[in-house]
Amino acid sequence: MTTLSGPSRSPRSGAAPKSLVVLLHGRGSNGDDLIGLADAIAGHFPDTAFHSPNAPVALGGGAYQWFVVDGMESREPGLQSVAPIVNEFIDGLLEEFGLPASKCVLMGFSQGTITSMHVAPRRADQLAGVVGFSGAMFSGSTLADEMQSKPPFILIHGDADLVLDSRETELAAKRFEEVGVPVSMHILPGLPHSIDQRGLSLAVGFIERVLD
Repeated sequence: MTTLSGPSRSPRSGAAPKSLVVLLHGRGSNGDDLIGLADAIAGHFPDTAFHSPNAPVALGGGAYQWFVVDGMESREPGLQSVAPIVNEFIDGLLEEFGLPASKCVLMGFSQGTITSMHVAPRRADQLAGVVGFSGAMFSGSTLADEMQSKPPFILIHGDADLVLDSRETELAAKRFEEVGVPVSMHILPGLPHSIDQRGLSLAVGFIERVLD
């Protein structure tokens, strides 16, 4: 039984899910915030279920985070701690729907992307792919040793982001390339720490390809 809960959307077709998208929100947000992405793109994926869990660490006032931010030294231990929780959530849904990992896409924003970058390549059962908006790689030093699969990534970041510099995504893409993880990167001019229609369109095209 998973310890995470949050909003979800059943396939618009009304049929049993043929694929799954799990959305990981940013720090200080919640699953209700990111489920809006599902509403925006679900028309392209009528047989896909979308689940947007609240992160496990409550901040109060309906806000959550995936791991505690308490200096750089806390980042990797925090990711190592939350990874089994995220994997349990994903695997529980895959079992419920009778789907293989190859039919699951992980989509994150900000701290949700940081978490996705850590979790996905360390899974033995390879996911279909990962969409990462406005993120960074906090556990790159252990990636080569801990990597168990190579799901494709698309990393999208605005060059006007004042929360996480877009150079973080450039560094993450470079690290993935070094270890042979397929990655495409898009730095969007003028975009702050957010997601716009350009990013959503890129995400839709990527998800269509990896779930085909």
